[in-house]
Amino acid sequence: MTEQPMIPAAKPLIGEDERVAVDRVLRSGMVAQGPEVAAFEGEFGAQLVGGRTCVAVNSGTSGLHLGLLACGIGEGDEVVVPSFTFAATANAVALTGARPVFADISADTFTLDPDSVREVLSDRTAAVMPVHLYGHPADLEGLRAVTAQAGVQLFEDAAQAHGATFRGEPVGGFGSFGMFSLYPTKNMTSGEGGMVACADEEIARGVRLLRNQGMEKQYANEVIGLNNRMTDIHAAIGRVQLTKVGAWTQARQANAAWLDEHLAGVAGVVVPTVRAGCTHVYHQYTVRIDGASGAQRDEVVAALREEHGVGSGVYYPTPNHELVSLSRFAPAWELPETARAAAEVISLPVHPSLTPGDLERVAGAVAAVVGAGA
Repeated sequence: MTEQPMIPAAKPLIGEDERVAVDRVLRSGMVAQGPEVAAFEGEFGAQLVGGRTCVAVNSGTSGLHLGLLACGIGEGDEVVVPSFTFAATANAVALTGARPVFADISADTFTLDPDSVREVLSDRTAAVMPVHLYGHPADLEGLRAVTAQAGVQLFEDAAQAHGATFRGEPVGGFGSFGMFSLYPTKNMTSGEGGMVACADEEIARGVRLLRNQGMEKQYANEVIGLNNRMTDIHAAIGRVQLTKVGAWTQARQANAAWLDEHLAGVAGVVVPTVRAGCTHVYHQYTVRIDGASGAQRDEVVAALREEHGVGSGVYYPTPNHELVSLSRFAPAWELPETARAAAEVISLPVHPSLTPGDLERVAGAVAAVVGAGA
């Protein structure tokens, strides 16, 4: 066992500025959805999604769910999603009464493969929803071509991709809606929450209605809705974080570049790809242990932690279509790249709190453990 302090895989950054902002709201007496939420929505849209209208909600999953409903997704529809991601993506589809249909990923970016999507389209397909996994954009050019040809909608799960761009344009701005998570471990947080970037005012109004019991005006309920509002307390935290996320992203990218350089020569380690024309914001710095089984990968994770004090994460060891909760939607076809990724991936620390010494320990530990075969 190492006696060195643990380097955590992720570390939320919440400081005095956020505390001051929360105190300001508490003193105001207006803590439910109010002026802070409205200000946060406007600032988020202007800074991260090219001025799109944004609607704040209480979680990323709520954002996906309400975005789907506002775009007309419901029973009888199919929405194509990746299986290699967090379950919230498929859960949100299933909660509308629609069917999540799983397609495979591209080996280099871990994001939805347009060719695989094309293979699973049916006459019930209503939309395709890629995930910009780990902070790298999905192939939006290829996916837009598929959806345009099929005449179906494109949605974006941008939960992990605040500030990522595809050919100079921000993710979250390509689909009918794009959803950003504000969970504590994301690149920025509001404590808990989500933000839905909407392609037009009709969709935005739909999300607003659905988050607030189906009403924009008190007691004038127009549709059956939910209580998915964001509080002003959470919005105040998010507004402060929004002023910092750009510098944090630069730090993540610098840390990733350092790790790229120092891990590229380690046999058996495949560092993350950044496709031409894409900006990666490194929510996770995810490597492959090339050719490993899931058990072998898990041995590497344990050795990094126990022998070197280096935390890491495995996102995601069980593909969605193999989960008990979602297996009834499982495809009859194979998802080989999904299976390979689920066995091989390890996400290493890349967060802005890392010191040069931390980075050296991470790279040295990976070289030692993988080189020794765990």
